[in-house]
Amino acid sequence: MNSRQQYPFEKSRVWQAARDLSKAVYLATAKFPQREVYGLVSQCNRAAISVAANLAEGSSRRSRKDQAHFSEIAYGSLMELACLLILSRDIGILPNDSDHNLRNAIEQLSPQLNALHRSQRSRIE
Repeated sequence: MNSRQQYPFEKSRVWQAARDLSKAVYLATAKFPQREVYGLVSQCNRAAISVAANLAEGSSRRSRKDQAHFSEIAYGSLMELACLLILSRDIGILPNDSDHNLRNAIEQLSPQLNALHRSQRSRIE
C-alpha cells in the first residue's frame, strides 16, 4: 500500500496552478544560456517557487489575516516572475512559444490569486 498524506494546500486549485507554473518555468529556464545560471535562471525559478510556497505556508496559518498576507506575497512573486520573463524575452533568451505559454499561465493564475486574497480579506473585516 503506497498512500501518502495529502496536505491541505495540495487540494487548492490555486496552489496546483502555481505548482504547474513552477514546473513550466523550470523547463523554460533550463534552456537559458549558461551565463544566466546565477542570474535570470535563479531569479525566475525562485520567483516561481515563491508563489506556490507562499500559498502553502499561508494555508498553514490560523488567522485569515496571516493567510491573506501570504497570498499577497504570492501575488507579488507572480508579478516579479512576469517582469523577469519580460526581460528574458527582451534580451532574446526566452523563445516566443515559451513566453506565450508562461504569460498565459500567469494571466490565468493572477485572477485566481486575487480572488483568493479578496476572499481571505473579506473574512477578516
